[in-house]
Amino acid sequence: MASAICAGAEGRGRLLAAEEAQPADLFSASGYVFVCPENLGSMTGMMKDLFDRCYYPLLGRVEGRPYATAIAAGSDGRGAQAQIDRIVTGWRLRRVADPLIVNLGVQSPEAILAEKRVPSEALDQCHQLGAAIAEGLALGIF
Repeated sequence: MASAICAGAEGRGRLLAAEEAQPADLFSASGYVFVCPENLGSMTGMMKDLFDRCYYPLLGRVEGRPYATAIAAGSDGRGAQAQIDRIVTGWRLRRVADPLIVNLGVQSPEAILAEKRVPSEALDQCHQLGAAIAEGLALGIF
């Protein structure tokens, strides 16, 4: 999903894994698309770690910047979505796109452990999200 979003930005975005991103990376960005799977009704530990490492260094420094989210969920996705929204409220970021939650319908132990395949329709939505965020930033809409 993250790769499709970045591809939609057509070179106007940067794809960073949560564990690689540093406060300076987020500070230098004009906007954000936070992408993660939901695990056990929550955002992943790596995404939580990103916010733990970057929250205070960016507090008071990124207000008003646009953001969007994309969540890959086994059934719901709202838990991870709510956590991200709650955290970025402290940064005073501005949501500029409806949450994109892709329900993969993964419920059995076998399905949970198996490699996931994101449907092409969902990847198209991700691509469109990346294009919209990049274009909005380029045009100064956000």
